Amino acid sequence: MEPEIEDKTLELMNTSVMESQNHVDDLSPKKTTVLTKLSNGPVMTGSRKRPSEGNNDKEKEHCISLFDQWSETDQVEFVEHLISRMCHYQHGHINSYLKPMLQRDFITALPAQGLDHIAENILSFLDAQSLCSAELVCKEWQRVISEGMLWKKLIERMVRTDPLWKGLSERHQWEKYLFKNRTTEVPPNSYYHSLYPKIIQDIETIEANWRCGRHNLQRIQCRSENSKGVYCLQYDDDKIISGLRDNSIKIWDKQSLECLKILTGHTGSVLCLQYDERVIVTGSSDSTVRVWDVTSGEVLNTLIHHNEAVLHLRFCNGLMVTCSKDRSIAVWDMASPTDISLRRVLVGHRAAVNVVDFDDKYIVSASGDRTIKVWSTSTCEFVRTLNGHKRGIACLQYRDRLVVSGSSDNTIRLWDIECGACLRVLEGHEELVRCIRFDNKRIVSGAYDGKIKVWDLQAALDPRAPASTLCLRTLVEHSGRVFRLQFDEFQIISSSHDDTILIWDFLNVSTNGQSEGRSPSRTYTYISR
Repeated sequence: MEPEIEDKTLELMNTSVMESQNHVDDLSPKKTTVLTKLSNGPVMTGSRKRPSEGNNDKEKEHCISLFDQWSETDQVEFVEHLISRMCHYQHGHINSYLKPMLQRDFITALPAQGLDHIAENILSFLDAQSLCSAELVCKEWQRVISEGMLWKKLIERMVRTDPLWKGLSERHQWEKYLFKNRTTEVPPNSYYHSLYPKIIQDIETIEANWRCGRHNLQRIQCRSENSKGVYCLQYDDDKIISGLRDNSIKIWDKQSLECLKILTGHTGSVLCLQYDERVIVTGSSDSTVRVWDVTSGEVLNTLIHHNEAVLHLRFCNGLMVTCSKDRSIAVWDMASPTDISLRRVLVGHRAAVNVVDFDDKYIVSASGDRTIKVWSTSTCEFVRTLNGHKRGIACLQYRDRLVVSGSSDNTIRLWDIECGACLRVLEGHEELVRCIRFDNKRIVSGAYDGKIKVWDLQAALDPRAPASTLCLRTLVEHSGRVFRLQFDEFQIISSSHDDTILIWDFLNVSTNGQSEGRSPSRTYTYISR
């Protein structure tokens, strides 16, 4: 402390001592106190401290009057000097005293300054549990949350970021109350407050249905005239498009399950397909790739390049990759449905290339030669090989750093594409794993044993998780080999050599007491609520 402040401290204390002495002339000499100033040290007491008996009020008032005459800076330094002379217990007592003084109810204070929007914005970052707690703080906080429609904003945030929430909003039709400005058409905040726990309950029910295998089953009989079998499919909310062994492409209504259209033109089995809002692209055992108008069914283009069956294809953002039994991979530029040109042919596999996938960084291919090869999407140059499967690889999916593959060695492998390491081997299928898909939670696989297995992806990525905990459920309904499947948060749609397409619905589950892992004895028609 500066000498000036130290002098003020001593002056204040000595003055207090002198006044105290005048008040204690009639007291016992044992209660008198002598202050001794040590050089550069604290003021120490003599024989014993005078107990606080309320007889020093005038001393306190005099100290405060002197204190009030100083500048704020001098006051702070003086208090710091006093605190430095105190013991740990005193520090704790002062800390407890200061804490509530330092707290500010900014949520209440901001609206008083005309800044309601800032208070609303701050509270809009809370999760559901915190928002519930905030409503109980006081009436003003509750008013800010209610008038700011913060439960509505929380639900909107979840719908934007979580596919499960988005799907529920569409299927249960409460999306019509979201993403609208405050008008008479929008329900009050209380509606959204009560809606939130109902959504959570729906989500918990769906997750339990997945874990327990509870589902309603819809079955499409494709009734192929000659060769039976559905090799490939893709679906959306309105339709299912399937490629059949009898050379045809059939389009089904997702609600009524009726066949809307049959596309013909291939002279061999339709082995792979993909569609978007404009076109359907198919690959066939006749070695060609055909491009169809998704609305009219008209053939827009036919690509003749591969020497043998086109086993798989993918297209996205003006790029298409096809692979073939002829061991090659073709990379195409898609300027338009009618303007598709060959960019590069990738050669390196020593057997049929059964599947390809790609993103902006890598093209990934898998082959009967037991290897997965990684190529640069931009340069088409070879990057690395993933080795581990003991027999040919029939399927894979690639996203971010993760590759999941299925093989005729009956196993599924998870790979880190950047380093080529095998992260986990999943065992359980009894025959060739023919199709595989994964999202953020699950892996779903189909095999020639006729079974569909649902796996816990997050557990599979955890090396500490026991192998026995990885398979959540085995679904058995197909009577033949499972060729292809696709799934989302609410359903699996699969196709098989048994000439059927099955829709496994985990959302609209019957409560008739069906046993776990098996479908109900009757089928149910999907009705969007």
